Amino acid sequence: MFDMFISAFSSACSMEALVANFIGVALGIVFGALPAVMGVALLIPLTFGFPAVIAFSALLGMYCGAIYAGSITAILVGTPGTAAAAATMLEGPKFTARGESLKALEMTTIASFIGGIFSCIVLATVAPQLAHFALDFSAPEYFSLGIFGLTIVATLSEGALLKGCIAALLGMLISMIGMDPLSGNLRMTFDSPDLINGVSLVPALVGLYALSQVLVTIEDVFMGRKLSTAEISRKGISLPDLWANRAALIRGSLFGTFIGIVPATGSGTASFAAYKRHSKHPELFGKGTLEGIAATESANNAVTGGALIPLLTLGVPGDVVTAIMLGALMIQGMTPGPLLFQEQGTLVYSIFIALFVSNVFMLLLGYYAVRLFAKVVLIPGGILMPLVTTLCVVGGYALNNSNFDLAVMAGFGLLGYIMTKARFPLAPLLLAMILSGIIETNFRRALSISNQDFSVFFTRPVCASFLAISLFILFNLLWKEWKKYRAASAA
Repeated sequence: MFDMFISAFSSACSMEALVANFIGVALGIVFGALPAVMGVALLIPLTFGFPAVIAFSALLGMYCGAIYAGSITAILVGTPGTAAAAATMLEGPKFTARGESLKALEMTTIASFIGGIFSCIVLATVAPQLAHFALDFSAPEYFSLGIFGLTIVATLSEGALLKGCIAALLGMLISMIGMDPLSGNLRMTFDSPDLINGVSLVPALVGLYALSQVLVTIEDVFMGRKLSTAEISRKGISLPDLWANRAALIRGSLFGTFIGIVPATGSGTASFAAYKRHSKHPELFGKGTLEGIAATESANNAVTGGALIPLLTLGVPGDVVTAIMLGALMIQGMTPGPLLFQEQGTLVYSIFIALFVSNVFMLLLGYYAVRLFAKVVLIPGGILMPLVTTLCVVGGYALNNSNFDLAVMAGFGLLGYIMTKARFPLAPLLLAMILSGIIETNFRRALSISNQDFSVFFTRPVCASFLAISLFILFNLLWKEWKKYRAASAA
């Protein structure tokens, strides 16, 4: 174990890995003014050909930097750069209106660091034990895990449950294109050799999350929508401010880490859960209080480590960004799950250390660059969007050097744009594309092992537990939707 840790430390702290990590954090801070998934999706193709440790150092740096920097626009202009910063928007603009934006930005930086480091510690201590437990999993358990992941996705669509289900079904349909994983028969390829291996994940996710945002931004430019300017004050945060908000920092770190472990809940859920819980001064919330920012920012950055736990140990993404990282793991030829800890333990511990390094770089870069953040959010769309479009084209083409992949990227970009305008959530579509293969393969494999006996899914305790939890979540959501419908009918 000690030799493995030393080897992982030397890999994660090599000059190449540190440079990749630093660049990832810096790019994440820049892309934090845009959706975090967009930055990670664009960075994945650029990591092709690099060793896994260097690639994931860059990706984790981008992840941490983007989640942290999404609060910049929330504080300065009242527009959250990421969903994780939605709760911060409740307090941040009030600081800017009072000329105290620097204080809010510095609290954001420090709280993000504390939450991220706390989640790193939990990741390193909990993940190996959970992986050992998961070694007993077989096909029925992995099938129930896949169902559980898809069911949890429905919580992201609360308020638009029908649209979320439609998006998930569309993702499942797309995932069936190509060769049958067990029989080898071709399905829905339309006699196209480019579809024999299915829809390539990288062009699909680049188009769905990056190109679709380019189209949305282009529409905003044509409609004349622009971000307002913001002023950054010179007065920052003090040590007494940090000490006075220590309870909020601890509360946010706990909420973020353990909510992040639940697949597909995400940092937005964690930040709202930590906001205003057990506060001694609830009357100050919504008026610009550091306690609100400390709780929400430590929570949404603590999700980064928590969300990696189900990804690495069970192969189930913790949130949308880790769903994209699941694709990155597969592209690198690795299969997330308990065997990953046995077969590539050094790599796993390298990921742990790389995440810790990402949070340190995030603190250093963020703390000394807060005065420049307003310049980032004011980059003209006419300059930024052509650069992003170029990266989309390069990223979509790089995997297979295929013009067909560019067509896939363009098609998913248009699909993502239409879904965004129609208020369809994108997360169920992406996660269904990733999880459907796991669900289908293990469902058929479990039936083959049990001689077509469906009781195998109900007689195994872990499998039955996951299915029962999935049914409970589904019925709970349906009950909430029914109550909303009854209330609307009565009104």
